[in-house]
Amino acid sequence: MTPTDRHLPAGTATGGAYDVDIAPERAGWAYSSLRVLTLPRDGSHTFATGDSEWIVLPLSGGCGVVTDAVTFELHGRESVFTAVTDFAYLPRDAHATLTSRDGGRFALAGARCERALPARYVPASAVPVELRGTGTCSRQVNNFAAAGVFPCERLIAVEVLTPGGNWSSYPPHKHDEPCPGEESELEEIYYFEIADAPGGRPGLGYQRVSPSREKGTDVLAEVRGGDAVLIPDGWHGPSIAAPGHTMYYLNVMAGPGEREWLIRDHPDHAWIRTTWPDTPVDPRLPLYPEGEQGR
Repeated sequence: MTPTDRHLPAGTATGGAYDVDIAPERAGWAYSSLRVLTLPRDGSHTFATGDSEWIVLPLSGGCGVVTDAVTFELHGRESVFTAVTDFAYLPRDAHATLTSRDGGRFALAGARCERALPARYVPASAVPVELRGTGTCSRQVNNFAAAGVFPCERLIAVEVLTPGGNWSSYPPHKHDEPCPGEESELEEIYYFEIADAPGGRPGLGYQRVSPSREKGTDVLAEVRGGDAVLIPDGWHGPSIAAPGHTMYYLNVMAGPGEREWLIRDHPDHAWIRTTWPDTPVDPRLPLYPEGEQGR
């Protein structure tokens, strides 16, 4: 995988039924996967989980999920900008069918793993919402499958919402080498949605990844809705939301070590954290409160 492969504009990472299909082989790493599926009204899709655990996360709309002898009904939401959502966990070595009466878009966040954990359903009311940073670094994090929040074998996944004009994933940080108690080794996918401005005018944002090692990842990308950025290594951040356009991204992470999210801040920019106690959180946050489901 070369640096030019690490920004995947919308439409360039399709595969089969999926609008986005990023498998470990495509990314050039060992664990993390992401698929995005659009279902029409009364549509359905069946897939094998294979050697990975998966979370079915509604981006818009709701769906039924049947896996082996278990059935879940995901109420979903109107969009990622309106509410937190319920979700379903699917174990490895299973088959699953998604069906949607009204249609919708669904993210499948996956990670290769060794154990088959039980299939589970989590309601929106159980998803903790965190406000991280202050001032122009303020953002909202929906910790639906964060380490320490929801048990998986390897998968870590969260949603981040950044009001227009703010910087997220800042200060730049990395998690590309194992250092017990200080840093995890995690591959990461960023998947973006950008809110339209009034009148339906489409928006954009920017994503920076700078090298943490010789010939490491080096990306400065203009990102739009449906884009993905692959981060095998490097200092990632900022993620910049253009004024007037809220930025959403789904983070999907997995790695070879213990399932924990430990990061190391870039030494040139870590000082910004010292300013946060004296600055209020952006009053536009939260965009929606913890447990608020949109359908």
